[in-house]
Amino acid sequence: MSRARKIGLGVGGGIIVLLLVLVLVIYNQTRRPFPKVRGRVDVVGLQQPVDIYRDEYGIPHIYAQNEHDLYFAQGYVHAQDRFWQMEWWRHVGQGRISEIAGSGTVEFDVFIRTMGWNRLAEKTLAYYEQEEPEYVALLQAYSDGVNAYIEANRKSLSLNITILGLVNDKWEIEPWTPLNTITWGVVMADDLSGNWNSEVNRAKMIQALGEAQVANLLPGYPYENRPVTVPTDAMPFLDSTTPTTPTSQTPIDWHNIQTNLVGAIPPDGFAFGADLFVGSNNWVVSGEHTSTGQPLLANDPHLGIQMPSIWYEIGLHAPGMDVVGFSFAGAPGVVIGHNNHIAWGVTNTGPDVQDLYIEKINPNNPRQYEFRGEWQDMTVHEEIIKVNGGDDVVLEVLETHHGPIISDLVDDSKDLLAIRWTAQEPSRVLQAVILLNQAQNYADFRAALQYWDLPAQNVVYADIEGNIAYQMPGRIPIRARGNGLLPVPGWTGEYEWEGWIPYDELPRLFNPAEGFIVTANHAIVDADYPYLIAVNWADGDRGERIIRMLEAAIANGGVSIEEIARIQNDNYSLLAESYQPLFRGLSSNDAQIQAIIERIRGWDLQEHRDSVPAALFEIFFMHLVNRVLADDVGAEHVNTIYSSIFFHQLANQPGAVWWNDRNTPAQETQQDIVLLALADTRSWFEANVSKNINDWTWGSLHTATFVSAPLGQSGVGPIERIVNRGPFPADGGRNLVNANSWRWSDPAAVAGHVSMRMIVDMGDFDASLAVIPTGQSGHPYHKHYDDMIELWLNGKYHPMLFSREAVEGAAATHLILRPANK
Repeated sequence: MSRARKIGLGVGGGIIVLLLVLVLVIYNQTRRPFPKVRGRVDVVGLQQPVDIYRDEYGIPHIYAQNEHDLYFAQGYVHAQDRFWQMEWWRHVGQGRISEIAGSGTVEFDVFIRTMGWNRLAEKTLAYYEQEEPEYVALLQAYSDGVNAYIEANRKSLSLNITILGLVNDKWEIEPWTPLNTITWGVVMADDLSGNWNSEVNRAKMIQALGEAQVANLLPGYPYENRPVTVPTDAMPFLDSTTPTTPTSQTPIDWHNIQTNLVGAIPPDGFAFGADLFVGSNNWVVSGEHTSTGQPLLANDPHLGIQMPSIWYEIGLHAPGMDVVGFSFAGAPGVVIGHNNHIAWGVTNTGPDVQDLYIEKINPNNPRQYEFRGEWQDMTVHEEIIKVNGGDDVVLEVLETHHGPIISDLVDDSKDLLAIRWTAQEPSRVLQAVILLNQAQNYADFRAALQYWDLPAQNVVYADIEGNIAYQMPGRIPIRARGNGLLPVPGWTGEYEWEGWIPYDELPRLFNPAEGFIVTANHAIVDADYPYLIAVNWADGDRGERIIRMLEAAIANGGVSIEEIARIQNDNYSLLAESYQPLFRGLSSNDAQIQAIIERIRGWDLQEHRDSVPAALFEIFFMHLVNRVLADDVGAEHVNTIYSSIFFHQLANQPGAVWWNDRNTPAQETQQDIVLLALADTRSWFEANVSKNINDWTWGSLHTATFVSAPLGQSGVGPIERIVNRGPFPADGGRNLVNANSWRWSDPAAVAGHVSMRMIVDMGDFDASLAVIPTGQSGHPYHKHYDDMIELWLNGKYHPMLFSREAVEGAAATHLILRPANK
C-alpha cells in the first residue's frame, strides 16, 4: 500500500472518528432536555405524592390529592415539555425579547413597553394580592412547580436555549413568578382584542382617499344574508330604556395627527397571530338533534401558525377538580375543555375595547396635554430595555389619563395619539378559568364567566343534563359618543368612557328553539342591540357554512361526531360560490384561459390540497382584487382597504363603477376585468410553478410550515431545520371553516391555522376527540415534537380520554412525583 494511500486512510479514518464523535455529541445534546416521564422523582415543595400518566401522544393526566399539589404538578409538567416556550413568552409579555434575541428586536420591546404590558400585569397582580389572595397562592404553587423543574434541570432545559447561548450571550434563567403567568394574560388580551391599528389604518385611508370612498369600500356587516348569534328579540332580559350611544364625530384634520407609531409589531403578531389570522369556530348541538341523544360540542380556534403548538393538552384531577382540555404552558388550569358535568368552547368576540384619543400637546411643555380647556401633566415612565450583546436602551413613555402616547414623537407640531384599553383595569380572567374548571351547572358557568374581563369571548356550553347555552363575557366600554372606528378628540371630554356594559345585559342564550348555537366571529348581535360591542365583524362566511351543514345533518336524521369532524374539516368557499356564476357565460379565444375557465366552472368549491381549481380560483381572486382596486385607491392601499364583504356584494353588481379601470380610455366591463385577472393568473403560475396546468395544485402553494421563534426565523438553514417542521401541503384557506389562512404577499403559505380541534360527547366523555397541529413536546427531535402533524393535516383526531380507567388503560408512561422531605 502506498504511503499516500496510508495517509489518506489515516486522515479519512480520523475524519470518520471525528464525525462519529460529533454525531454522538449532537445526539446527546438534542436528547439531554428530554424529560423523565417514568419512575419516581423526589421534588421539594410537594405535600403528597402525585401520579402523572401520559398516553401515546404524551398527553399528561395529573392525579393529585390536594389543590396545591395539582397546580404544582401542572407547573412542573409544563416546564418538562414546554419550558422554552414559557421562557420566550414571558420575555415577550414583559417587553424583554432583546435580552434573548439582541438588537434586532428592540423595536418590538419598545412597542410592548410603551403599551405598558409589564405595568398592566403588575396592576393585576396587585389586585389579586389585595382582593383575592387565594389565587396568588394558586399562582405560587404553579410557579413553585415550574421552579422545581428549573432547578433540577438548569443545564439541560432546552436545546433552543443551548443554541441561543452559542450564538448570543447567555442570559439568566430567572425563577418563574406569578407575575410571569399574569403577563401572559396581557399578551393574550392584546393579540385577541387589539383593534387600535384598524383605527390608524382607517384614518390613513381617509387621509388618502376621503371619507366617502372609504365608507363605500368598507361596508358594514351583511345582516340580510349572514347569521347573527343572539338577535335582540332573543334577549328579553335587556333593559329597554337603555339609550343607544351617539355615533357622530367631531370633524378632524387627519393631516395634523402623527399616525406613525412608536416601536414595531412582528408581521405575525407576538403570540396568537396578526388580526387577519385570529378567529375561531365553535358550536353546540342539543341532544334532540344528535345521534347520541346528548349534546355534542365542537371548538377549533384559529391562531398564528407556530412551533410548538399554542395549546398544551392536559388532564387535571384532584378533590374538587376533574377537568381535561387545553391549557397554555405558563398558566394553571384548563382554558377550553370539559369537567365531569359541563363542557365549554370559545371563539373570539372581536369587541371594540381599544380607542385612540387625539391629544393636543402644550407647545411650551411637551409633557402636558389639553383636557377640557386646561393643561394636564402627563405621567412619565422610564423603561430600561436590556439588549443581548449591546447597550441598554432608555425609553421614556408618556401617559395621559386615557393611556400611553403611542405616536412616534418626531414632530412637535402634530397632535399625538394615546390609547385607552380595557386591560388598563386589573384582569380577573385567571379567576374565571379556575371557577369554570370547577363549575357543575349553568348557574356556576355564568357565575364564573362574570370574571372573564378580557379578551371577550363567545363561550358555548353543554352539560350532562342536556342543556346547551351561550354567554358572551367581557369588559366592554360604554362610550359617551363615537363608534370606535376612528381616533377621537381627547381634549374635549365628549368621548370618554362612562362604564361597562352590565354583565347581565351581555348577549346570552339558553336552550334556544333551533337546538344549536354557532359562533364563528360573525355578528353576535344585530343593529337593534342597545349597546355598542363592535361595528366590524368577520364576514359571516364560516358561520353561514356551519349552519347550513348542521341544518342539512339534522334534516338527514341527526348530527354525529363524524359529521362534526367533517364540518370542522370542511374546505368549501362561499366567496368562490359568489364568483363561480361569473364563469358560466364566460369564454376566451385563448385555449389555456378557456381551460382555466372550465376548471373553475366545474369545481366543487372545496379547497383540497390536490385541487387545481382551488389554486386557480385563489390566485385569480388575488389578481382580481388588485385589478378592481389598484386604479381607484393605489396599489399600496389595496391590502388595507380590502373587504371580503365588499367583494361578495360586487360579484352581483356587474354594472358597478369599480369594474372600470380608470387608467385606460376604455370602459371596462365585469367580464373584461375577470378575463384580465385570469391572464394574470396564468402568468403568475407559469412564473412561480410551471407551464403545466396539472402542476397547479392548491397544495403546491398552500403549505404549512411550523416555525419556532426566534431560531426558526434566523435565516440560518441548518438551525431552522432543527426547530421548524414543514412545509406540508395543506387543505383549507381564508374565510373557510378549515381556516388555514395566508397572505397575498406570500402566496399561499399558511400564516394562520386551526390551532386545535375538539369534539366533546356529553353522553360519553371518553368518546370525545381532539388534536393539536404539532405535538405536546417543545423539544426538537422528541417523538412528541411533531407526532400530531399528520393527524392534523388529514382531519384526524386522537381520543380525548377522561375517566381514570381509560387514562390508565391507555397510559404509555407513569411518573410519580414524591415530596423530597418524605
